[in-house]
Amino acid sequence: MAILLKIHPTNPQPRLLKQVADILAMGGVICYPTDSGYALGTALGNKKGEDKIRQIRQLSKRHDFTLMMRNLVHIGEYAKLNNNAFRLLKKILPGAYTFIFAATRDVPKRLLHPQKKTIGLRISAHKLVQAILDEVGGAFMSVSLIIDGVNFYDINDVCRAMDNQVDAIIDGGHCPSDPTTVIDLSTTKVKIIRQGAGDTSFIE
Repeated sequence: MAILLKIHPTNPQPRLLKQVADILAMGGVICYPTDSGYALGTALGNKKGEDKIRQIRQLSKRHDFTLMMRNLVHIGEYAKLNNNAFRLLKKILPGAYTFIFAATRDVPKRLLHPQKKTIGLRISAHKLVQAILDEVGGAFMSVSLIIDGVNFYDINDVCRAMDNQVDAIIDGGHCPSDPTTVIDLSTTKVKIIRQGAGDTSFIE
């Protein structure tokens, strides 16, 4: 049974943030709110947690995992990007976007798309997500909580679906149900893969 942690969305309790970080450090999987729906997360490099997330979401090896990051400072460690892509990110982040990039050699191979060698990157505007990343001290792996036939309107829906699937569920109050907008920047051409919560009207 998952631990349910009620954490304030704008003023997170330090004790509970440490508990979340400890769960991730011990190889656990969390279900947590973002600025565009709930997501599943586990520590970077945690193969057992990654496998559990793939099982929950029924994901193939061709599905890109996303690195949830605090800011753009260390993005060059994970992603290959040109100046135009970096300017785009600085313009619109943080926000409800997932970006697909060609990955650097520092990214574990099992996190990459097997043919494209790409990785997803995300910087959320949600203060609770930012606080968790501060406590963790770096990026962690994540995917959106999307399951066919299940609607996640509130924390009760999440608990019913995830109670026996993850190690901790974070209740941070209201969480929008729209997934992120996914934008592929792995080539010279900007490609919108999925239109979600993030505005794309500025992209030609």
